[in-house]
Amino acid sequence: MASPGGRLAEPQAVPHAVPAAPPGRSAPAARKATTVLWVLPPVAVLALVFLYPLALVVQESLAPGAYADVFASEAFREALGTTVWLAVGSTVGCLVLGFTLALIIAFVPFPGGKAVAKFIDVFLSFPSFLITLALLFIYGTVGMANGLWTDVTGAPSGPFHFLTTPWGVLLAEITYFTPFVMRPLLAAFSQLDTAQLEVASSLGARPARIVRQVILPEALPALAAGGSLVLVMCLNEFGIVLFTGAKGVTTLPMLVYSKAILESDYAVACVVAVVNVAISVGLYGLYRVVSKRAGA
Repeated sequence: MASPGGRLAEPQAVPHAVPAAPPGRSAPAARKATTVLWVLPPVAVLALVFLYPLALVVQESLAPGAYADVFASEAFREALGTTVWLAVGSTVGCLVLGFTLALIIAFVPFPGGKAVAKFIDVFLSFPSFLITLALLFIYGTVGMANGLWTDVTGAPSGPFHFLTTPWGVLLAEITYFTPFVMRPLLAAFSQLDTAQLEVASSLGARPARIVRQVILPEALPALAAGGSLVLVMCLNEFGIVLFTGAKGVTTLPMLVYSKAILESDYAVACVVAVVNVAISVGLYGLYRVVSKRAGA
C-alpha cells in the first residue's frame, strides 16, 4: 500500500494471539488444576506408604481400655522415665562436650584442625550402631580394656562392665550425638567477628571471661538448635540401646520392640508407639521454632 509520499508503507506488526483459556475456566484456575494433577501422585504414594500404616497403628491403639492399661503399667512408667532421663542427660552431655570441642577447633590453632572439622561432617553420616560397636571393642566384657587388665593383673575378668548399664548407653549416645551439636556451633563461630575477641584480649580479659561474655552469647542460638535436635534423636534412639546389650535399660522404642516382636502384644505396642510419636512431634516442633529463630 502506497504512502502519501509515494513510498510503500511498512506492514504493521500483527500481535501474537494469546491462547484463550478453556471456556468457563480462567487461566489461574487452569494452572491450579494442572498443579493439582502433578501433586496427586506423590501425595497418594505418601498416603499409601506412610499415612495408611500410621493410621492402622493409631486405630489398633484405640482398643477398649488399651491406653488406661498401658498408662497404669509399671513397665510403661519406667520406660518413659528411662527414656526422658537418658535423652536429657545425653543432651546436656553433648552440649557441654560439643561446646568445649568446638571452642578448641575454632579458636585454638593446632595441626589438622581443618581436617577434624571436615571429619565431623563425615561423622554425621555414620550409623549409631557403629559407634556402639567400637565402644564394645574397647570397654566390652572381652574388650581391649578388660583384656589389658587381665593380662597385667592376672585377674579372671576385668573391671569394666558399665556398657551394659544405663551409664554405658549414656556414654554411647553422648559419643555419637556430640557432632550434631558441634556442627552448628562451628558454623556460628566461623561468622563471629574476631575483632571483638582481639579488643577483649587487649583490654586484659582472661580467656574464660572472653568465652563467657563474648563467645557464649553468640553461640546460644546454635546451642539451642543443636540441643533440640539431639533431644529429639535421643528420644527415639533404638540401635544404641540394642547394641550395648543393656538388658536392664528399657526405653519407649525398646518397649515397642519387645511388645510387638517378642510378645506379639500389638495393642500395647501401638499405644506406646503413639505416645512416643506424640512426644517426638512435639519436640520436633520445638526444634523447628528454635532453629527458625536461630537462623539455622
